Amino acid sequence: MRIPYTGPLPPPIILPSTANTFFGAINALSNFLSTTESSQLGPGSQHNHAETVLLTGAGISVASGLADYRGAGGTYTLNKTYRPIYYNEFVESHEARKRYWARSFLGWTNLHKAKPNAAHWAVKKLGDMGIVRSVITQNVDSFHSMAHPDLPTVELHGYLRSLVCIHCHNHLPRSEFQRSLKALNPAWAAFLAEMLEAGALDTENPDERRKKGLKTNPDGDVDLPDAPYSTFRYPACPTCLADPPLLSDGTSSRVEIDRDGAWSSASTAGVLKPAVVMFGESIAANIKTSAEEAIDNASKILVIGSSLATYSAWRLVKRAKERNMPIGILNLGGVRGEESFYAELSSANRGQLGVRCSESADKILPKVVNRLQG
Repeated sequence: MRIPYTGPLPPPIILPSTANTFFGAINALSNFLSTTESSQLGPGSQHNHAETVLLTGAGISVASGLADYRGAGGTYTLNKTYRPIYYNEFVESHEARKRYWARSFLGWTNLHKAKPNAAHWAVKKLGDMGIVRSVITQNVDSFHSMAHPDLPTVELHGYLRSLVCIHCHNHLPRSEFQRSLKALNPAWAAFLAEMLEAGALDTENPDERRKKGLKTNPDGDVDLPDAPYSTFRYPACPTCLADPPLLSDGTSSRVEIDRDGAWSSASTAGVLKPAVVMFGESIAANIKTSAEEAIDNASKILVIGSSLATYSAWRLVKRAKERNMPIGILNLGGVRGEESFYAELSSANRGQLGVRCSESADKILPKVVNRLQG
């Protein structure tokens, strides 16, 4: 996955102009989703003109208690020094993995207890109504698969619910991995319990976290003098530990653990990573193909809660544009390149040919569903 676009985003273009109010936006979105005619669709389409593919981003999960990236309470907005780990760092550095897993250990509890919100359940209803054909999500929280397991969903950037070994490629449930982290790191586990009780992990704002007892360094890391990152330990892949795989050169690998079961730096295999696509890591070819097919098999696309800052998402909307598909965007704040998506839109449009709204998905989508249900 490429490094996300970091340039300034323009203010949202509201289309049609009547969508500048909440009720106007409901009307425009309802028109967009319900129209059975699409004169803009490319020649030769054999698909139902009412079928929509959704492309969702972090904004759809904000109401579930998770931070987005560029919203008013987003990670990049509140923590200007935030820097995600890169794939090569994770693979090559034992110390980088310690830091990653320590921070992930602290953050997992809030993610694990979070649930799909009203927007996800509205998506389910749109699928049940035959209006939404499929979903492509950039999110790794698994909320779509929880809310609508029967609606085809492409998890473009993977998911956090499990880990994958970079050597044997077997998966391990995150809940099992979290228990191992807790057992291997009692000081961190005690700190996590203290911070959860104080509510310090309920916000992404570094100042608010400090007020609640969590001290952060300028680069956004948790500052724990009594338990620095170098002390953090993580388990080895159990499959590799039981049966060390062959390395790429055909030689046998070595997987060693300490007396408590933590991965040892003397090992040459057995490294687990989250089953997400990290920056600098390639999206699997079958996932890219599935996402492209989801676009090609629909007649229109609705973007929800994404600024399209990552190229992997932006290119899918560009693909829809090249197919002359109507494009809808429901996102608070600006979206990368949105002006190009609506450059040729007819002034007679009332939402059926394209829509751009700046509203909260969890508030407006249930209202849209009610309108479409009559």
